[in-house]
Amino acid sequence: MDRVAFTKMHGLGNDFVVLDNRDGTLAFGEVEARAIGNRRTGVGFDQLLILEPPQHPDAHVFMRIRNPDGSEAEACGNGTRCVAVRAMDELGTNRLNVETVAGILETTRCADGMVTVDMGPANLNWRDIPLAEAHDTLHLDIANGPLVDPVAVNMGNPHMVFFVDDAETIDLSALGRELEHHPLYPERTNVEVVSVLGPDKVRMRVWERSAGITQACGSGACAVGVAASRRGLTGRKVEVILDGGPLVIEWRDDGRVLMTGPTAISFEGRLDPSLLKGDS
Repeated sequence: MDRVAFTKMHGLGNDFVVLDNRDGTLAFGEVEARAIGNRRTGVGFDQLLILEPPQHPDAHVFMRIRNPDGSEAEACGNGTRCVAVRAMDELGTNRLNVETVAGILETTRCADGMVTVDMGPANLNWRDIPLAEAHDTLHLDIANGPLVDPVAVNMGNPHMVFFVDDAETIDLSALGRELEHHPLYPERTNVEVVSVLGPDKVRMRVWERSAGITQACGSGACAVGVAASRRGLTGRKVEVILDGGPLVIEWRDDGRVLMTGPTAISFEGRLDPSLLKGDS
């Protein structure tokens, strides 16, 4: 097998390995994803993004998402922006539809180079999160140390959003893993801790399902924007400050959530065939 080309990209430090399998010649499973995702013996990533032919006639590309543990994810907002820019450059356009297992996401490149993704509607019913049993998603009966009373939101993947006085003081590395596996979330969950800085600005830190603490999480920022607005803590448009930088989130009156932020290419390279056999 020849060496396989890849691109390392990131959105605010949320980093991705992008592989092109639109010709269908390669097979990527859990074992291969874990090998490529190993930051010591592979390349390392928060998510592996695999480009495939679109399945829907309105889509330009299908994006399959795998986590570092090999599991498949439904949505990735920062990854969608990265894939969109790559495909836009190929096609010579500033508007593009990216298909995922969670649906089709419309993307637009702005004049300043930022990319906006229509992440679709926020899902707020307990069945759509999904939760293991009926709960008020605005106030979950969950507590772990200083973290209490979270909001549940699904943005193509599940989220648990806690509002705290100072997000910087929360030991997210200790609390995130346990909360990710909370029994109320049968598919596990992403965990966000948030401090409100004003009516249009919040500070967010994130524990991503399967990845741990990351520099940024686009779907998480969307969930935070929705949760903060539902609680009456902010308006419907908010700047979310993550470890890697800011994203602008707008929860429109029609229920759809727009996310705007930057993308960057770190480097390009070729994978040794041993990684595609799952060797680590």
